[in-house]
Amino acid sequence: MSTLKFSESNPEIVRKGLERRIIYTPDLMTVIVDFSDGPWTEAEPFHSHPHEQTSYVASGEIIFYCEDEPEQHLKAGDMFAVLSGRKHTIKLLSPQARLIDSFNPVRKEFIK
Repeated sequence: MSTLKFSESNPEIVRKGLERRIIYTPDLMTVIVDFSDGPWTEAEPFHSHPHEQTSYVASGEIIFYCEDEPEQHLKAGDMFAVLSGRKHTIKLLSPQARLIDSFNPVRKEFIK
């Protein structure tokens, strides 16, 4: 698939308040992640994965946490990067947020 039209696609409902849309090639994946259950009183649990990740905050506000780094308050237009194996998470500060995540290699567990 070489295109994904937002208005013509159905999101995957990961859980209540979390939807994602995915496009990928053999070596790169981009994921639109929409959160609609904020603001949160607690951060999500920390997690790590072997994939490198970059994220663009398209809308909303979050706090980004990454092991051994100070927490970062990020808003629309900001970005963060996560090296392979680093524990990280976010806390949603606004009612909604959209993150655009890119992964290398592809997160095969996201492909249905």
